[in-house]
Amino acid sequence: MKNSRATDELCAGDVMSRHFLSAAPEDTLGELAERLAEADAGSALVVEYGRLTGILTSCDVVRAVAGRVHPSDARIRDWMSAAPVTAAAELPADEAARLMLDGGFHHLPVTEEDRPVGVVGLRAVAGALRQEVPGL
Repeated sequence: MKNSRATDELCAGDVMSRHFLSAAPEDTLGELAERLAEADAGSALVVEYGRLTGILTSCDVVRAVAGRVHPSDARIRDWMSAAPVTAAAELPADEAARLMLDGGFHHLPVTEEDRPVGVVGLRAVAGALRQEVPGL
């Protein structure tokens, strides 16, 4: 799992998943909830014209359902977290974990020039760091 850069420090790009769900802001929560369930995923990146504009997580879907919205009427744009915190692939993995812990979220989009290239999950980065640091 080590990267090939000059340093052998584990980075976000080393632990990110390149396979992520994406959605458009005008998609409905119901459409996306079905796709999240099929993929067994906890989040989707909201993309407009190739650029990341938000993130919608399973917690956001639960919040919408608790608010009694109808899934076929509710639009992602109304429930997503706009302008989410992002990381570059070169960000050290421990910094990615710190960003998620400090921000209280579990999914960190990785971008290049505002375009999503992957997602780092808190579990994945914690597992990778645990392998890197004996006794963690």
